[in-house]
Amino acid sequence: MADLIVLNARVTTLDPQRPSATALAVADGRVLAVGDDAQIAALAGPGTQRIDAGGRRLIPGLNDSHIHLIRGGLNYHLELRWDGVRSLADAMAMLSEQAARTPAPQWVRVVGGFSEHQFVEKRLPTLEEINAAAPDTPVFILHLYDRALLNRAALRAVGYDRNSLDPPGGRIERDKAGNPTGLLLAKPNALILYATLAKGPKLPIEYQRNSTRHFMRELNRLGITSVIDAGGGFQNYPDDYRIIRELHADDQLTVRIAYNLFTQNKGGELADFERWSALLAPREGDDLLRHNGAGEMLVFSAADFEDFREPRPELPAELEPDLERVVRLLGERRWPFRIHATYDESIDRILDVYERVDREIPLRGLNWFIDHAETISDRNIERIGALGGGIAIQHRMAYQGEYFLQRYGPDALRRTPPVRRMLAAGVPVGAGTDATRVASYNPWVALYWLSTGRTVGGLAMYGDDNLVEREQALRLYTQGSAWFSAEQTRKGALIPGQFADFAVLSADYFSVADAEIPAITSLLTVLGGRVVHGDGEFAPLAPELPAPMPDWSPVGRFGGYQPGTLIQAVAGLGQTHAQAHGGACHAHPHGHAARHAVPLADERGFWGALGCSCFAF
Repeated sequence: MADLIVLNARVTTLDPQRPSATALAVADGRVLAVGDDAQIAALAGPGTQRIDAGGRRLIPGLNDSHIHLIRGGLNYHLELRWDGVRSLADAMAMLSEQAARTPAPQWVRVVGGFSEHQFVEKRLPTLEEINAAAPDTPVFILHLYDRALLNRAALRAVGYDRNSLDPPGGRIERDKAGNPTGLLLAKPNALILYATLAKGPKLPIEYQRNSTRHFMRELNRLGITSVIDAGGGFQNYPDDYRIIRELHADDQLTVRIAYNLFTQNKGGELADFERWSALLAPREGDDLLRHNGAGEMLVFSAADFEDFREPRPELPAELEPDLERVVRLLGERRWPFRIHATYDESIDRILDVYERVDREIPLRGLNWFIDHAETISDRNIERIGALGGGIAIQHRMAYQGEYFLQRYGPDALRRTPPVRRMLAAGVPVGAGTDATRVASYNPWVALYWLSTGRTVGGLAMYGDDNLVEREQALRLYTQGSAWFSAEQTRKGALIPGQFADFAVLSADYFSVADAEIPAITSLLTVLGGRVVHGDGEFAPLAPELPAPMPDWSPVGRFGGYQPGTLIQAVAGLGQTHAQAHGGACHAHPHGHAARHAVPLADERGFWGALGCSCFAF
């Protein structure tokens, strides 16, 4: 008999044999059956939990094939998220309030997940505005991978002065007297940005546990049940994996995690992978926490940088010998691997190495893949397919499309990346975000990007030849991503025998207007038949989560991704913000929303330049 049944739903199974249903049953953490309400109700026993979905859309749990969950979780409660905020005025009001709440010596950190183009003002704050908003508390604002903005207090905290030297590939902007202004630039190496951020205070261990649990629950709130963690800069193994392992041992993971190991040791990459591959067997772990091989950094000489404000970097001659040594080792030990590659020129050289290794050590069957591939050519797509590889794509262009257009023009932009061409070639493709530093972790922004081809600033990048239908986009975020951890027979669809991972949505993804897609959330998220998130009428079904730690955390005050669409704005015309939000503004729980009405006569004001724009698309 079933442990759990969900009735009265619009179920999208992604099973070609039965693409839709109204109910499903779960037993032992897996899908037992899908069908109509009567069929599934017959599987209920005395102890079966019954949930009425209220006619809502139910989909397989989303799977982000490229995210930095482990690092992001350790820092989530330290970060003020501007993800989804539509007005710089609102963003700065949040920053000012958080600066007043943050005790010394802690910082206010806005670490990625936004673009200046999402703001109605179409700009970043000035250094003068940041210093005025936070005269005493250190502030660090990371914008994509191109720059960081520091106030005077942050410059003092990190020790930058007129004697500080520019690192290779980075620049400290200075005034006429030679003093740092607070602007740090990747030229194009983002190491200066990461290294500066790493100087900030860390949370105590117990707070890191709490922060990671809240970050996983935030992902659950958006319908995510699985991720592949791509490692990351300053994410050291095994030290920075302690918390996620402890949470796994304590049965507190609410997301399935497959993790890759990212070398931190320039010049010592081979030694890292020799040591790690002696410690970990390929795919070692279980269905909740599993090793997924090497990458996304395999060797530093192969790292190109996705800063489209700067010219494409020329990679050094060491790329080929460095990479070949590492890939030979990984092939011999049958470790899967992934590699960061933005430009086709980089991919071309990487594939030369892979083909050379493959002639002696077959790579097929490792489920290896290229990450990003924004400018990949048709020829290199075919080469990846011939070697048995895949391509993991992310919605980085939704945050950087305007910069790419300025540098490379509209023709190049139209196939950046060429998703439809990848699919036509039969290459495995999985979707993700590359969160949390370059883009938001919100998968619905990525699904919006895939199906509309628009940036968060509204720029239309692609023609019909590079857009995918909404169902295909969903497949990339479920079945597609499962291939990248070699779990395509266990997850990604609601088929009997696969994991019972699913989400009941706040709005019907298949029928809402395009503009509403990024605001979709999950009202009920189930992992292996266990409720891990509930909202609204389903809230009592979810396990309790301890309060955010520390109590001054930006997440406790503002939450994570900030919702809101143009549809909601139009529906709220003539009302106060609080009325338009049904009495509460999620993005601004401090209550200022009720203090002013929507400015109907002032277009600039309507779009939030002068006040709260949490409702605006």
